Amino acid sequence: MPGALLETLHGKSVFPRPIWLMRQAGRYLPEYRALRAEKGGFLGLVYDSEAAAEITAQPIDRFGFDGAILFSDILIVPYAMGQTLEFLAGEGPRLSPTLVDHALASLQAAPERLDPIYATVTKVRARLGPETTLLGFAGSPWTVATYMVAGEGSRDQHVTRAMAYRDPEAFQAIIDAIVDVTVDYLSGQIVAGAEAVQLFDSWAGSLAPAEYERWVIAPNAAIVARLRERHPDVPIIGFPKGSGEKLPAYARETGVNAVGIDETIDPQWAARALPQGLPVQGNFDPLLIEAGGAMLEQRAIALLEAFADRPHVFNLGHGIGQHTPIAHVERLVAAVRGWRG
Repeated sequence: MPGALLETLHGKSVFPRPIWLMRQAGRYLPEYRALRAEKGGFLGLVYDSEAAAEITAQPIDRFGFDGAILFSDILIVPYAMGQTLEFLAGEGPRLSPTLVDHALASLQAAPERLDPIYATVTKVRARLGPETTLLGFAGSPWTVATYMVAGEGSRDQHVTRAMAYRDPEAFQAIIDAIVDVTVDYLSGQIVAGAEAVQLFDSWAGSLAPAEYERWVIAPNAAIVARLRERHPDVPIIGFPKGSGEKLPAYARETGVNAVGIDETIDPQWAARALPQGLPVQGNFDPLLIEAGGAMLEQRAIALLEAFADRPHVFNLGHGIGQHTPIAHVERLVAAVRGWRG
């Protein structure tokens, strides 16, 4: 029998609401910090399938979340496309050569770099019970392209946005290449055991409306359509962070099975504006869990009530912070599981 999360993603309203948290496998967990200290750097953990499977399962073992999301990173795709990838302490990821200075054709593809990720998925699926849905994921093409072009993250994606305006044909080729690899990558995760997948478009909010249509909606729609041809029964969650008023168009035009909502969106507006019956996920501010106090339960209940009339997966508007107390997460889970609508 499918778990509550998978049923919700298929369009069923389930009570109590299923819950998982973005970045739930990570630095706020003492068991994660201990394993990372033992094993070394982030990328080494991702490519150690035994360690990555253990990290994926840690929040399930501790909190009993309804979903386990693969421990990996969105930049595995450009790494498989031939860029080098480093995670520098205190500075974040670095990719080279940057595509603002080098042609896409100069990269030597290395698809074998995806194989350890599939091994992790298989190990995790064997470890989880049927009540826990295993989620695979990938970065959406626009967000992945911002790192590939500039070589690093930035607040406003200036370098990539400028390139897309200056040479849209060259940028379209980058987007198309990312779409191709992402479809294969997510399909590989599904074959290995993922029961649903999520597309993270972390920088979707940086684009003007016309560019949003071209670089966010169109490539995500292409991924959804092609993935659905291969795996028609596997739900796809789209998370276009920062989309604001463009969110309903994203939900309608990409064809995703569920849409993730960041913390800046008014949930009452989203409940009215999004397609009727479409499952929604997220919207709870990660800082509310870190802060704790009476507002933690109050806002959790208010969010549950806002989406009472449609399928809803309780989650965050972005990833959980590394300084979040364990006790606050336990309080949130209790509040969500105690609400029955």
